[in-house]
Amino acid sequence: MDEFVVYAVFGADGAPRKIGNICKPGKNSIPVKAGIEQIVIFTSGRWDKCSSVTLELMDENDVLILVGKLTQFSKCISWELWEDGVWSNGATLTIQFEPVKSESDPALIIAQNEYTPDCNTAALGPQMGTGRKKRSREEEDDVEEETKGRENMCPNTSEKTTPQRRGRNSVRTGQTRLFPQKEEQATTRTTQNARAKGKQIKTPAQTNGPSGRWGQTLCPIDPQTAILIGGQGARMQFCKDPIWKLCTEDLSWVPAETLAEGPTPEARIGHTATYDPESKRIFVFGGSKHKKWFNDVHILDTQSWRWTMVEAQGKVPPLAYHSCTLFRGELFVFGGVFPCPHPEPDGCSDSLYIFNPEMAIWYQPIVNGNKPAPRSGHSACVMQGKIFIFGGWDTPVCFNDMFQLDLCLMEFSAVQTRGSSPSPRSWHGCAGLSDSHFLVHGGYNGNDALNDSYIFNTDTSCWTSLTLPRITSVPRAGHSIITMATACTKGSSAEQQEFSETSPQTLLIFGGGDNEGSFFSDLVTVPVNELCE
Repeated sequence: MDEFVVYAVFGADGAPRKIGNICKPGKNSIPVKAGIEQIVIFTSGRWDKCSSVTLELMDENDVLILVGKLTQFSKCISWELWEDGVWSNGATLTIQFEPVKSESDPALIIAQNEYTPDCNTAALGPQMGTGRKKRSREEEDDVEEETKGRENMCPNTSEKTTPQRRGRNSVRTGQTRLFPQKEEQATTRTTQNARAKGKQIKTPAQTNGPSGRWGQTLCPIDPQTAILIGGQGARMQFCKDPIWKLCTEDLSWVPAETLAEGPTPEARIGHTATYDPESKRIFVFGGSKHKKWFNDVHILDTQSWRWTMVEAQGKVPPLAYHSCTLFRGELFVFGGVFPCPHPEPDGCSDSLYIFNPEMAIWYQPIVNGNKPAPRSGHSACVMQGKIFIFGGWDTPVCFNDMFQLDLCLMEFSAVQTRGSSPSPRSWHGCAGLSDSHFLVHGGYNGNDALNDSYIFNTDTSCWTSLTLPRITSVPRAGHSIITMATACTKGSSAEQQEFSETSPQTLLIFGGGDNEGSFFSDLVTVPVNELCE
């Protein structure tokens, strides 16, 4: 039993099948026949010569179905049909051994920490280049709930020093996570710091509204209603109350998971939710949940209140922290981070995908011009027939550059901005204030959550720094920002309210985290005219 071997069991009645051993390093691939509904991969033997085993399951079209890593602390991974669907013409299972080189081997150190997809620390200086940058990311195993969920986090150093680009084989040290609660000592320290600052540590136990979270979406569907979907909260747990309805008349919350019929989307983070006012439907795309990454499209019909999952044609990779904007009835998805390992050479995408709901098909348009560098955690908004893309990150760099995509010419170009521009950031909030102005608020720069705000004028390409204590008092990242019409009351009855395109607008900010262990569930409202003044 000293020989280190990896076995797989295909199907409930299958016998263990040897698929590789440490004596044959490198990649080992075996075909998997169609119709298999369950796969279990496990190891046997001593781990003294192997630090970890990376595995990935690809369907006949080379679409990633399962990715994971076996370590001496998690020696088994399973896949089941109802989690990810099934292939029609067979699949391929590939494993790769990572032998132990020495006691200080970085792979062994990471394996002992049950590592998951990660990114390096982000650089603090502005980055305007378009070259690709490599990222080191690993996938986590499905372990105890206390250790889940790091693939969605961007680590920061324990001491706030200027991040530097690492060599390919250099060792990472002193890393923690965004919104860290990894150890009891760290949790205690976080609580003490928060109390010293007069903050309240948010937990999922809430009765009058959504639990504290970050990475959710808040999507307005009419002047009085917005829908909250997904998110992740304390202890890196995905929220057990994933869907809420916000009534803006009295700023009240209503649990909405059971209001709609049909299959509700699986809990996730880093997804997008886009509302089409013509069809009155919300389109939810992508995101991730621990070791699972999504490229599915779920539709919520807000008239019939029914969920459906689209069986779309065409190809789009699993993505999280991408942007999604609506133009002339189609969804424009740009950027995002891939699951790891992934056939793409880099961790982030610089591709543009378009989803046509009427034909239920994905396609890639031909685009020209100066395309943005690969990135995720950026913002995008449509104004004057253009998509404006700001910020984001691709390890080890954070961006504060601006690009625009002319939707008539399908041409990218860099925007030469003026004024006091925001510092590099990702996971910030962005919302349109008028036909020519949008707001950027908060975010994460690789070390800290931010609390500053800026308004960009698309006519003059000028940034303006905004000072408004109501929205800048608390640092936030991974929060939601939307604008909604405010009702105009007519007559003496408060029930006589009307909404129109010219109605006053209100900015709403919900949730997010401060990178010190706090997850927010508060709702901040500000009249848009105050921001513009």
